[in-house]
Amino acid sequence: MRILLTNDDGVHAPGLKVLEEIARTLSDDIWIVAPHEEQSGAGHSLTLTRPLRIRKHGERHYSVTGTPTDAVMLAVGHLMKDCKPDLVLSGVNRGANLAEDVTYSGTVSAAMEGAISGIRSIALSQVYSREGMGDAVPFAAARAWGEKVLRPLIALPASPRMLFNVNFPAIGPEEVKGIRVVRQGFHDVDRTAIVEGVDPRGYRYYWFGLGTSDAVPEGTDLAAIAEGYVTVTPLHYDLTQDSAMAAAAEAFAG
Repeated sequence: MRILLTNDDGVHAPGLKVLEEIARTLSDDIWIVAPHEEQSGAGHSLTLTRPLRIRKHGERHYSVTGTPTDAVMLAVGHLMKDCKPDLVLSGVNRGANLAEDVTYSGTVSAAMEGAISGIRSIALSQVYSREGMGDAVPFAAARAWGEKVLRPLIALPASPRMLFNVNFPAIGPEEVKGIRVVRQGFHDVDRTAIVEGVDPRGYRYYWFGLGTSDAVPEGTDLAAIAEGYVTVTPLHYDLTQDSAMAAAAEAFAG
């Protein structure tokens, strides 16, 4: 099995090294094609207004001066065009990708690009407590549970145009209660914090931060993570709201 690894935290991110450790329990045919620098929050953006460059860091190990989507597209369409991957793994992200945050996530979007290309794809993220952590994110839960969650998912029949979104809780591996398959949640409050400040030259700036939310709807990824489970959520990117089709069609009926 040929596996393509990517992420949105950048080619030198600790979580990518953890993902490589996990992937090597599944195969020896590993390729890494990731953004050269951090692209968190890039979503499914594609670079169209400037050229991209590929840098080689070792055998089957590359970075791309662009977004996670750019990295997967260049991997599949150029670097691996004669040896397409059987599996795309994106992560392990530094931080959660739960609920509607998946729409902003470069990690999830990289896996989405793999799915759009017809390749089985899985996004993996390590939840952590943000207070004072910086880069010192503990990936122990992901490292211990990664293979346990991936092997059953890989064994499932392939489903076109969908991906699995996996999140590991912010607790030690021995405290994890198990794995739950749950639906995508939705935060019912505005969690975006806008941090205002003044730079050294006296100019005002604004920085998006992360607020807090106590909303954990039952049966969702938010609730399961809070209860100490690894979460698995199948996602697809047919965004059609079927329940609104008839009413919208009737509005335009002659």
